[in-house]
Amino acid sequence: MPTPARIDLPETLGFLLLPKFSMMAFVSAVEPLRVANRLAGAMLYQWEIVSLEGASILASNGMALVADRQLSQLSRGGARYRTVVVGAGFEPERGYDRRVRDWLRRLDRNGVELGAMDTGSFVLARAGLLDGYRATTHWESLDSFRERFPKVEAEGGLFAIDRNRLTCAGGTAALDMMLHLISRRHGHRLATAVSEQFIHARIRDPQDRQRMEPAARQGVSHAGLGRAIALMEKNLEEPLDAARMARGAGLSQRQLERLFREHLKTTPQRYYLDLRLQRARALLQYSEMPVVEVAVACGFGSAAHFSRSYRTWSGRAPSAERRPRA
Repeated sequence: MPTPARIDLPETLGFLLLPKFSMMAFVSAVEPLRVANRLAGAMLYQWEIVSLEGASILASNGMALVADRQLSQLSRGGARYRTVVVGAGFEPERGYDRRVRDWLRRLDRNGVELGAMDTGSFVLARAGLLDGYRATTHWESLDSFRERFPKVEAEGGLFAIDRNRLTCAGGTAALDMMLHLISRRHGHRLATAVSEQFIHARIRDPQDRQRMEPAARQGVSHAGLGRAIALMEKNLEEPLDAARMARGAGLSQRQLERLFREHLKTTPQRYYLDLRLQRARALLQYSEMPVVEVAVACGFGSAAHFSRSYRTWSGRAPSAERRPRA
């Protein structure tokens, strides 16, 4: 058990949770703080849940959390908090408005450390508070994040801590980010003890991958098939033809067809199209790119071809994926 850390006052964090925030990310961020207090035998951390308005906030899983404070109660600066972390989910800018922007900017002026979990990075970036900083977000929305906020140094790792900004990809990445903060504030020994309480055998590094290797995601062990899938994922804007793909994977075209049918129950062409349309959906949902630009970014020669393919694939028109901006 680690030696209790000696502090004068607990470090107070505020969690601004927007509607339909990710419960997984929030719990992964808060639980390490709770356990750090228990293992240290001291109140190292305390935290408050902040809502836009109302007594509770609904998460994406349908569960509600009771808010400790409403934003209107905190509009005059951020002296309560050393760190404020924004939590969001599939609709990162739902609830973003002038109140949120002004409060976050005021916190920044007052020297408060600002963070984000999952797509909460969109909120900080929209407020102009990530310009010139390294930051990350969930892999599904990373391309859209880069397109929308070119002044942010977007990275694809688990989390990024850059000066007084900390962002993570969401999910269990929030656990690793908080463990790094605990290590930085109170030492590696306490951080590893907290990690082990969660059966978390290794504190992951900021640059660690968010996703599994392509072949592992599909449950295949054939090296050539894995190379083919990786090539597809790297060439969505300018799709490779079957011959180039097979060559790059070290296979013949016949072998490539056979492996896809045997292991994935589909054709290479259908699998490739599915990857391109998945990327299109993310761009439509999280970016402001016109449909024609989304089509080009996903390897389609025309908006009409893209729209037909998308409707066949999803049952919806591309325009139906657009989410209203606050």
